[in-house]
Amino acid sequence: MSGQRIEQRGLYFDELVLGAIYAHRPGRTLSEADNIAFTTMTMNNQGLHLDAAWAATQPFGKPLVNSLLTLSTMIGQSVAQLTEGTIIGQLGINDVRFPHPMFHGDTLYTETEITVLRPSKSRPGQGLASMTHTGRNQHGEIVATATRTCLMWTQQAHEEAKKAAGDE
Repeated sequence: MSGQRIEQRGLYFDELVLGAIYAHRPGRTLSEADNIAFTTMTMNNQGLHLDAAWAATQPFGKPLVNSLLTLSTMIGQSVAQLTEGTIIGQLGINDVRFPHPMFHGDTLYTETEITVLRPSKSRPGQGLASMTHTGRNQHGEIVATATRTCLMWTQQAHEEAKKAAGDE
């Protein structure tokens, strides 16, 4: 054993590649239990998510996965690969779309394209990264898209900040 310690982290601002598409795996199968827990936890009493008998009378004929669960899972799938420990803060989520519903038992696969990289004008050692997340179900149908902007560390600035704080 080498004793080397390797800590999982996302990518720093200066490691992100403009135009690159990052595929996040594994996918996540969203179950009825996931949907009910998320929907009730967030106090969303929409029958399309909670009432199978009523949802059966609606256009899709069965309950839909809560779209905000789909969005949250899609963004969450990107964290380990892109922003874990390297993000300072999420600045916004824009252009959210749900072109096809998710149903209980569907599996969500997410890819993220880096669309804008801009060094911060007011915060040296930090940068703004915009990324477009695309979620597809197991059939390849796009179920969600969203653009997210994050304030990210550069590697050198983060290491200097940790050292100054005594957090090595």
